This record gives sequence, C-alpha cells and structure tokens, in this order.
Amino acid sequence: MNVFFEESGSFKAGSVLSRQGDAFQVELPGGRRAKVRAKDVLIEFDNPAAGALMEQADAAAQEIDLDFLWECAPPDEFAFTALADEYFGSGYGPVERAALVLRLHGSPVYFRRKGRGQYQRAPEEQLKMALASLERKRQQAIVQAGYEDELKAGKLPAAFEGKALGLLTRPDKNSIEYKALEAAAAARGISTARLMLECGGIASPRALHEARFLAEFFPHGTGFPPVEVGPLPDDLPDADANVEAFSIDDVTTTEIDDAFSVEHLADGRVRIGIHIAAPALGIARGDTADTVARARLSTVYMPGDKITMLPDDFVDAFTLKEGGMRPALSLYSIVNRDTQEIVATETRAERVFVKSNLRHNTLDEIVNEETLAAGTGEYPHKADIAVLWPFAQALFEKRQQARAGYGLRREVQRNTDFNFYVEGEHVTITPRRRGSPLDLIVAELAILANSTWGALLNDHGVPGIYRSQRAFGAPGGPKRTRMQTTAAPHEGLGVAQYAWSTSPLRRYVDLVNQWQLLACVQHGVAAKLVAPFKPKDADLFAVVQGFDETYTAYADHQRRMEYFWCLRWLQQENRRQFAATVVKDDLVRFEEVPLLMHVPGLGVHARGTRVLLELMSVDELTIEASVRMLHVLDAPTVTSGAEAGDEGDDAGDDEELIEASDESAESEAEALAEAGEAGETEAGETEAGGNEPENGPGEDGESAEPATHHAAGSRE
Repeated sequence: MNVFFEESGSFKAGSVLSRQGDAFQVELPGGRRAKVRAKDVLIEFDNPAAGALMEQADAAAQEIDLDFLWECAPPDEFAFTALADEYFGSGYGPVERAALVLRLHGSPVYFRRKGRGQYQRAPEEQLKMALASLERKRQQAIVQAGYEDELKAGKLPAAFEGKALGLLTRPDKNSIEYKALEAAAAARGISTARLMLECGGIASPRALHEARFLAEFFPHGTGFPPVEVGPLPDDLPDADANVEAFSIDDVTTTEIDDAFSVEHLADGRVRIGIHIAAPALGIARGDTADTVARARLSTVYMPGDKITMLPDDFVDAFTLKEGGMRPALSLYSIVNRDTQEIVATETRAERVFVKSNLRHNTLDEIVNEETLAAGTGEYPHKADIAVLWPFAQALFEKRQQARAGYGLRREVQRNTDFNFYVEGEHVTITPRRRGSPLDLIVAELAILANSTWGALLNDHGVPGIYRSQRAFGAPGGPKRTRMQTTAAPHEGLGVAQYAWSTSPLRRYVDLVNQWQLLACVQHGVAAKLVAPFKPKDADLFAVVQGFDETYTAYADHQRRMEYFWCLRWLQQENRRQFAATVVKDDLVRFEEVPLLMHVPGLGVHARGTRVLLELMSVDELTIEASVRMLHVLDAPTVTSGAEAGDEGDDAGDDEELIEASDESAESEAEALAEAGEAGETEAGETEAGGNEPENGPGEDGESAEPATHHAAGSRE
C-alpha cells in the first residue's frame, strides 16, 4: 500500500512498510524512511507507484482550470474529496485526487486552507482584487525586466529621468525602478552609482556627493521659510564718533562677523575695538529665525558653494558691511603701547560705523613683516594695522608662555595655504601665504575676544558654551577637546577659558553665547536671572550635543569635497607627474595642492624627502586615486643632532594626527575646526583632502591645520 501525505507544509508519497496504531512507517521514493501520522495521510492507494503518482499528479494539477474549479467549489468550507466529486465526476482515481490537492494548496488566491484537506474558496470581491493585483505585478515585472535590459545596455530608461539622484540617495527599495537598477548593477558587477553615471542618470560624481549630503542633512531642501528680521532695541547707542571699524576677510566672504577699530588716547595708550556682528539683537530664543538657525546649527562650506545658517535677508541686515552704522557687540581694550599690556576692557552693545571691508587678495602682497617694519606701502587703515600688529605679536607671545606652562612647544605655522576657485566643473587651486601679519592680527584678536567674553560669562554666573582642551596623563600627553557649559582652560590655545562668540552669523553656539553676553551687558549682576539660558538648562546641553555632531558632519563633507576637487585638479593638469614630500612612512603631501596620499611601495625615506610621483588613475566616484613613485628628487640633509631635533619639532604636527591615540586625534580634529575663520574665509575651518594638522592659530586660533580658502564660482 502507498500513501499520499502532508509533511512540513509540502506533499509527498511513499510506500507503507508497516503500521502501528495511528502511525505509518513509510519509505519515500528516494529511500528515506519517515514516520507518518494517520491524520496527515490524505490518500491511500495501491497503484501507481509512489514516485509515479507524484509525477503524474504534478502534471495533472497544471491542467486544472482554476476559474472553473472556483466556480465548482461550494461557498462554505469543504473537503477536497467533495470538490473532486464535483469537478471530476465519477471515475477519478488517486492521481486526480492528489492533483486536486496540489492545485488547491498552490492557489491561495482562489482557495484558503482551513485544515488537513479542508479548503474554502475566496469571496468573489476579494478574488477579483487579488487577481487584479497579480496582473499588476505581472505587468510591473515585464516593465522591470525592460528597465534592466536598458540599464545593462548602458541606456537610461525614460522613467528614470529626474529620479536618478533620488534612487541613489533616498530610494524606495520597493519601487520597480530601484529593483531594476539593483539587478542591472549586480548583473554588470558594478555599483548602482557607477551604473547610473555610465547611463547618464547623474551629471557627474560631484552631483552625487553633494546630493547624498543634502539628502541626509537637508532632506527638505536648502531654502528658508519666510523669516522677518526683528526690530533692533530702540535704546541701542551709537559708538563714539572716533570709532571707524574695518574688517579683513577673504574676497568671497559675505557673512562678515568681525571688524576692528583703533582710537588713540592720552599717555601713549590706544583703545582697540573688536566688533562682532550682533544678530542676537534681532533674534529671540524660540522665534522663527531661531528655529531656522537651530535646525542648521552652522553654515556649511565647500569649494564653490555654501549653505548659510541664516537667510540672506538676515545676513544682509547684520553683516558688518562697509559704509554704514551696523549693530555690533564690541569689546574695547585699553592698551599701553609701550608694554602692549591690556589696562582695562569693556563690552558694549552698540551701533558701529564700518568704514571698510578689506580683502586678503588685495592686501596680502602689500602688508608683510618687512613693509610693517619699514612703514612703507600705501593701503587703507595703514596706521591702525601698524598699531594692531605689535599688539597681536604680544598676545601671541603671551599665549606661547601659557602653552609652555602646559608642557606644549611653541606653535609653528606652515608657509602655504590654498584657495579653491570653482567655475562649473573646473577648479583652480592657488597657493596663499599662511601666517601673514593680517592672519595673526585677526586670529589673536578673535582669541582675545573669545577668551575675555568667556571670563565675562563665568564672572556673572551665566552659562555659556565653552571649548576646553586638557591633557591626559603627563602635561605633554594626548589632549581631548570638548564642548561644555562651564569655563575651563584651553591648553592648546594657552587661555584660561574659551567661548566661541565671534561668528554668530554662521555658528549657532556663537549666537547662543551672544544672547548670554547681551544679558551680562544689559543687566549686570542680574544677568543670571534674565539670560535666555539659565544655569543647568537642559536645552543648553542639547544645543551642545547637537552642534558638536552636526558641525563635525559638515566639516567631514567639506574635507571630502576638498579632496574631490584636489583629484579633479590632478586630472585637469593634463600631466601625469607631480612632486610631493614624504610626511611619514608611505604618506606624502603634494606640493601644488593640499592633498595627502598613501603611495604603496614608496620605500623608506626620511621626512621631507621630495619625490616625483606618477598619477596612475583617479576615481571621482569613490574619491580615490592611485599613484606610484618614479624617483627621488632630493633628500633633506641633517648635519647635527640638534638640527634633526628642530626638524622633528617643525614637523611634529604631521605626526600628531597620524600617530596619536584616538583621544589625541579627536583633540586635533576638533581643534582644527576652530582654526582659520577670522579674516580668512568663511570656509576656513578645516584642512583640504585629509591634510595633516598645521600648528598655528587661525581666527579662533586653536593650533591645528591650515584653513583652506574657497572661492565660489558660477555656483555661488
């Protein structure tokens, strides 16, 4: 005897070897033996053989008309044997019964299983809907197959027009377009992004990199909701008539946060003013403008483009543009010109006359150490700059003494920085001297303002957002930079406290600190009671955490795009050979662009060895390049142990990021984000293309890597 039975959701047939009570010992056609309960047996039969029955039943099941079978089935639950009588009539055997079971079980759209051998036909309306759905899926499968064929042939389907970037950045993985793209890419053995690029779905790798960033951080676009500029306080006083401020920025800077002034007093003293744009006077905590700024937290910079934190109307209302009275938060320092010591300081909220917006591209070649020492050259605010230069030098030296107390060596600056100018898909990268007198003036005055105002907040018991940096272990050990709401030393800068306050148009923490500072200026000892953020305000901690994470992500995107444009520049040059300098092991720094790259098989060379590299390939999609060394151009010579030690000191910052522990590397990475803002460029916060940190102050002055300058072309 043979039996047809159900096992683990599938149907089988086998020969009965024995039966004990309600269980059969069955041998399957393949030789496997199984114990089958009687309740799982649907058909008992003698002929044909078990294997033949399954073959014949499978074939017969495909010939059963499902629509007619559904018509024959009763509306209520039924046993398959009852339907067999209705469908086959008389004279059917085990093959037909098994075929019917297979057909019923394999057609859940038409029939629902209710138990062993028990079924119920689907209601007519549900059946129609299910059949319509199956037809749609069939048609979609045909369309999807067509998309796949076109993509594999290197053609972009018409339905993909305008959807390509969305499929790569925010895809609906259930859509037939995405399924077709994924299947075609797998068939080609390449990534979906590369396939879309080959098919012309995306204009360039650059477009994809930017779209991915926007999809993550600006999913609703970069536009602003309607925001009205709030009225300024009626009692905002004007600065003294002798105050004529001037700013020093890159040519592309529009968010001019800072300006300076010099007034000559009696007894060889001067009053130096540091004037910071004051959007906090027109933004209240919780209003629409604040909501917009807090959502973005910072202006985003990248070569050739930027996404501002505040709307253009707001920036235009508060930027320190030349030719008029501008609202500002001013720090005045009375300085003894003989000793360059600060005698007294005062902070005011006022309107300041901004006379000039000076630009680096017109002044850097004229204003240098030699011309300042000789008093030569003609340029705007020459006398003021002549006063600020020795004061900035004195501030720098004072910080070096403080750094030495923390076990840190003297800051060392690189000589070269770089500007990025982007026009369409073409980039121009030009060198610019780093550490010029103008750089130092702006950097030191910004450090002074941030440190002094940090102390002001602390003295009034008003919480602020500080940057602190402390060593772990030995004084010269790894350092951790962190943001916190209480004052603490910043050892890397050599200051007792440091609160970001000089960029309120483009950093949200600076805007928050400006609100708190205004409370101190306007309410004095009562500031703690009326400041927008009170001590231990949970919302202030949320601002710190959100800003830190977002600001780091923005900086990562900036570095990634700088690296991208460096690789684009290598291709634009139409040459294969480039000079580079060995940094460490197989890591080299290109001489013409701010680009670090590992060179496999470079060999052992001393730091500073100049080598000639051959560019083998560039992949803009993955932002990777391959180079190999051709030969050594020249090697450094060290004549004494002392010189070797000096060289190690000068180059030490390269190693600080490369060799440092995780904590030290994090400290450097956070520190470099503060370098290079004042007077340099809006983008001057980070290195380009993975540059190692440079040891020198930027605007906010944390000793780190160079600020890379970006000039927007047609995209600006």
